[in-house]
Amino acid sequence: MRLEIETFENFLKKPVKERLSYYEKEERLYHIMRSQQFSLEFMEKLFDTADLIKFITRKPNGVEFLHALLKHKRAMLYFTQPSTRTFLSFLSACQIVGMSGGEVRDPSLSSEIKGETQEDGLRTISSYFDLIIMRDSKAGFSEYMAYLLDLTGRSVPIINGGSGKDQHPTQALLDVYTLHRSFQDRGGISGKTYGFVGDLLRGRAVRSVIYLLTRYSDLEMYIVAPPSLQIAPDLEEHLTENNVKIHKTDQLDEVLPYLDSLYMTRVQDEYDLSGESSIIDYSKFCLTPKNIGLMKKDAIILHPLPRRKEIDPVLDSDPRAMYWRQLRNGMYIRAALLLYLFKMEHRLVDY
Repeated sequence: MRLEIETFENFLKKPVKERLSYYEKEERLYHIMRSQQFSLEFMEKLFDTADLIKFITRKPNGVEFLHALLKHKRAMLYFTQPSTRTFLSFLSACQIVGMSGGEVRDPSLSSEIKGETQEDGLRTISSYFDLIIMRDSKAGFSEYMAYLLDLTGRSVPIINGGSGKDQHPTQALLDVYTLHRSFQDRGGISGKTYGFVGDLLRGRAVRSVIYLLTRYSDLEMYIVAPPSLQIAPDLEEHLTENNVKIHKTDQLDEVLPYLDSLYMTRVQDEYDLSGESSIIDYSKFCLTPKNIGLMKKDAIILHPLPRRKEIDPVLDSDPRAMYWRQLRNGMYIRAALLLYLFKMEHRLVDY
């Protein structure tokens, strides 16, 4: 497909399905931008790769074997929006597979302070590195940079590490990978009942994982949020189109007994325009030692983190609490994704 230069604003007006076609090369994913890119077949293969990486790191010479796979590649972590878990998870993933790299976390320490545009800064970075992992506060900006760099003739793969209120595709992968491992002896992800709680309007992690879950069949979802923070109409429409049974409510305790998986989220008040989140009574949307007793004994609890008061820390030792394991799974699934992007996943069989 021949691309023509568009402004950022005009680019975002293009339908998502049209933009997705830009992110493949040689019938493989090249840029990782949206969870809608991931097919069920792709995820199953990626999960197998992550399992192998986890297994190999526990062997005496496994770490050295993995380090050798991508030691000839360099990654730039361009994180201009604050991050702890995603940044360190990607950094650890790069280290597992031997990638060296650099980071930009404070634009005031880069040439942007001299007036350089982000576009020019990232074009410069693409000359020095083989991969760019981006987190930016502007929805769609990583997609735009992937599109723009493809026009320059110096394209490198870009991974969206979080874009505004829009998408967080690798968070969705690690979430579903955690569900995959948790339910692999219980019939899998299909046929289960899922609950999502909290700020579901502005949470990019929730948006991304819900899109990904619709790859599976026979799902039922309870959407638990204050009326002003319920899921966006386009996401609700997507669920309906994919035959997901939806129940919208603001009563958490009433739905807890039905859930096989509970996904908790915090208030995304960094996107407040005038402090509107401060007037919401969030106490009704918290998991505590009192109401966790309403849940099934084999249910699992997820959270993309960071948390505030929505999960009492006392519950961290409950066997249903999977959010710390979920966190660690992110390192393995991201390492698997790096091997996939550089066509090295087949080397694990050699070991």
